[in-house]
Amino acid sequence: MAIDKIQSESINLADNFAFTGTVTGTPGITQADQWRMSANRGNGVNSDITANLERVDDGSFGYIGSGMTESSGIFTFPATGIYQVSAVGMIYSISDSTTFLEMYVTTNNSSYDIVVNMNGGNNNSGATNLSIGGNTLVDVTDTSNVKVKFATSSMGGSSSLSGDTTSNYTYFTFIRLGDT
Repeated sequence: MAIDKIQSESINLADNFAFTGTVTGTPGITQADQWRMSANRGNGVNSDITANLERVDDGSFGYIGSGMTESSGIFTFPATGIYQVSAVGMIYSISDSTTFLEMYVTTNNSSYDIVVNMNGGNNNSGATNLSIGGNTLVDVTDTSNVKVKFATSSMGGSSSLSGDTTSNYTYFTFIRLGDT
């Protein structure tokens, strides 16, 4: 008898909370994409990453929406919104105390600010592979002006950023989380 009463009250309780509002916006993730460096970046190069970038193309890869576009290392967002932008870099460090993979964002399609500085190094001893990573949220209010790029700095003459066309060594992920 008590169970019937609880079930009856639960139904009545649910009826009292009927939704009468309007749902706005697009639910769920509407854009997600991933790019990678397709070849190693030369020893000691400290500048913007402008070449050997490709959308991931493994058989298991898929992206959502129209995806990012890239030109000379500058990534353009396909739609406005709040994006999580992530970078992972594999650094081949040879006797290098510190190396950086950096993420820059512009909101005026001109001047870039560093927003993430990923640091790796091997304390000046021998050679090693290091994976470093970081992420940030970017408020893309205008797809013509808000853009992102990546660079290396403080990389010693023998150290390099690793890339490969068949596997993610150094890669960048872009996920639109919601409306701006």
